Amino acid sequence: MLYVKHDAWGNLERVEPAPFAGMDGELAADSQEAQAWFANQSVENSLQQLQQSDLDMIRVLEDLITALIQKGVLRITDLPEAAQAKLVGRSKARDALGGLHRLINDEESGLI
Repeated sequence: MLYVKHDAWGNLERVEPAPFAGMDGELAADSQEAQAWFANQSVENSLQQLQQSDLDMIRVLEDLITALIQKGVLRITDLPEAAQAKLVGRSKARDALGGLHRLINDEESGLI
């Protein structure tokens, strides 16, 4: 048995294996509604992981571009103007944080 809370439209808002404050019903674990809830949660978790991975990859690409520019392999002017503007904007934002960048990126140990 699962314990549930519905939103104002009757959609499942929360599903738990134990009773909880604010619950407004129960569902059989093998019910179609419960199965749809768990399938949707799985998709949402995957999307969140993908979004976090995208953010991590943006940082990797930014560091790679910076390294290539510093080594003279690439010039920033080789990139489209829109890409140049985005890189310069991110660089300015990082610089504005000054010493705080270490606090934000504690787990990073450098380039790849």
